[in-house]
Amino acid sequence: MEAGRDGVSSGWGSSEEHSPVARGAGLVPPAHSLVPRRNEEEEEEELEETAQEKKLRLAKLYLEQLKQQEEEKAEAREFEEDQVAGRLKEDVLEQRGRLQKSVAKEIQAPDPADIRILRGHQLSITCLVITPDDLAIFSAAKDCTIIKWSVESGRKLHVIPRAKKGAEGQPSGHSSHVLCMAISSDGKYLASGDRSKLILIWEAQSCQHLYTFTGHRDAVSGLAFRRGTHQLYSTSHDRSVKVWNVAENSYVETLFGHQDAVAALDALSRECCVTAGGRDGTVRVWKIPEESQLVFYGHQGSIDSIQLINEEHMVSGADDGSVALWGLSKKRPLALQREAHGLRGELGLEQPFWVSSVAALLNTDLVATGSHSSSVRLWQCGEGFRQLDLLCDIPLVGFINSLKFSSAGDFLVAGVGQEHRLGRWWRIKEARNSVCIIPLHRAPRPPAAGS
Repeated sequence: MEAGRDGVSSGWGSSEEHSPVARGAGLVPPAHSLVPRRNEEEEEEELEETAQEKKLRLAKLYLEQLKQQEEEKAEAREFEEDQVAGRLKEDVLEQRGRLQKSVAKEIQAPDPADIRILRGHQLSITCLVITPDDLAIFSAAKDCTIIKWSVESGRKLHVIPRAKKGAEGQPSGHSSHVLCMAISSDGKYLASGDRSKLILIWEAQSCQHLYTFTGHRDAVSGLAFRRGTHQLYSTSHDRSVKVWNVAENSYVETLFGHQDAVAALDALSRECCVTAGGRDGTVRVWKIPEESQLVFYGHQGSIDSIQLINEEHMVSGADDGSVALWGLSKKRPLALQREAHGLRGELGLEQPFWVSSVAALLNTDLVATGSHSSSVRLWQCGEGFRQLDLLCDIPLVGFINSLKFSSAGDFLVAGVGQEHRLGRWWRIKEARNSVCIIPLHRAPRPPAAGS
């Protein structure tokens, strides 16, 4: 018996075609006429594929889908592993103090019109700090006042007024030039030091005075909290470095070594601090537990500013116009940029502009320097901190006495004055005593190849 084209048996034994019902007066049509006719290709494919072949085809399709899913999962796992490995690598480098994230090339030159200028101090700004959450700025000046500013609105949140000498019942404050400030990494304590040898400790949130530390025999020129603790380091024109415990309102110890008035100080997480030794021409790293120090030489003039880039590298600036990058393993600079802000003076009598402040975005390759050359300069540190390349100039008239990057790196704050923070060698009359917030925008990264 042979199957017909419609899939209905055509032999004489077919019960449908010869049944009485089928031959009646057309009341019931043949059963196959009720089924829609399919095209020939579909039927041929169905006829050609056996049940076994269909099972095999579906099994292959299922295996292919499984394979694709596994490949997608493997890609996702690989991406996650790369991300985790990258983070772990950064963590290890940060612990070793060698992390150098590359961000400098992404920074776009700021538009001068975008710089926000906060006015409130009557005399030159000498120092400033940014709270760890980047929401507020504390600035201090030669007018002996401290102002807390809102970063978002630019308004004054609090003013700590000048204290009158010998006046009783007056609110606590400074009665002489405030030269330095530091804020603890948890944002709880603010410390400020002045020319009267005093260190005042404040509750940063309320600006309430808590303690006064005495012990230095000359102007307090540098302050820094050890990150993650309430241990405070201070330095002074009396050539010493002192260690304090702010939470316990106690003095710990004094370290000696500098041969001249110390100009600046900085610290990170390790139990050590770095100092700029002014006219003694040295940068020193103080290892507190060992009560030892490392001595570095490189600048020709007075070293007036210093900041750690990470635990193993730092940047310093001097009045000979140079900026230096240092590594703790070498006693000489890894990179030295002479005449970093150019030259001033008449032909043949040119002198370099003093570098009055430096700042570094923590664990990156971005550095900022200030002078009285009418501009702040942004620099990129080369691989291994062995080179310093100029990125851009940001126009600002006056002595740039203090520079600080926000924690997130999205803005830079400059403390501008008509005079240098440590003296009155020049006065730039056209300068405005102000706090300047400079936004730092990053250029979008180019898409990866093949994306």
